[in-house]
Parts: sequence; C-alpha cells; structure tokens
Amino acid sequence: MKIDIKAIALIFTLHLLMPPAVHATTSITLNRTSTWAVSILGVVILALIIYLFTVIFQPERF
Repeated sequence: MKIDIKAIALIFTLHLLMPPAVHATTSITLNRTSTWAVSILGVVILALIIYLFTVIFQPERF
C-alpha cells in the first residue's frame, strides 16, 4: 500500500487544526486529552468514509 506524502501532510494539518475547532464548538469545558481524542476520532471517521466510498465506487482497484 503506497501512502502519498500529500495525504500525510493533510493528516498532520488536520491534526493541528481540529482541537481548537472542537474547543470552540463545545459549550462545556473539555480537558486537552478529550479534545485531542475527539479530533482524532473525527479524522479517523473522515478517513473511513473516504476509503469506503473509494472501495464502493472503484472496486476494480481492490
């Protein structure tokens, strides 16, 4: 499985941008660990959605 350097850069960028957005959208006070956990969960879910759509619409690649 080949991982593109652009994908890695995008993941790192999202990883840095997500926790402040999670902090801003919640009305309750979250500690730093919870904020990072929610943002990582969001990135994983987004990656799974993209992967599943790719597998469904381009099954010949897999």
